[in-house]
Amino acid sequence: MARALINVPKTAKVGDVIEIKTLVSHPMETGYRVGLGGELLPRDIIQTFICTFNGAEFYRAEFSPAVAANPYFSFHMLASESGVLEFRWQGDNDFLLVETATLTVE
Repeated sequence: MARALINVPKTAKVGDVIEIKTLVSHPMETGYRVGLGGELLPRDIIQTFICTFNGAEFYRAEFSPAVAANPYFSFHMLASESGVLEFRWQGDNDFLLVETATLTVE
C-alpha cells in the first residue's frame, strides 16, 4: 500500500511564501521492463498529482512512465488565509491516495 509524507508548516503569517513538500511511495513501473520469466511487467504509474487549497486547484503535475519511483515534489504557496490543503495522487490500476493538511494563517 502506498503512503505519503507531507511537510506543510503548521502556521504562517499573511503574505509569507511557504514551501510544501510531498513524497509518495510508489514503484512507478514503466511497462517496458521484462520480469524474471521473460514477460513484460505491467505498467503501474501515478498519472496525476493535484493539490488544492480550500477546494481550489493550485498545483497539478502529470506523470509519464519516465518518472522515478517514489515521486517527490517541492513547491511554494502564498499564505493568504487559513485552510485545508488536499493532496491527490491518481494512477493506473485504480490507484488513488488522498491526504490533507491544515494551514493556519495568523
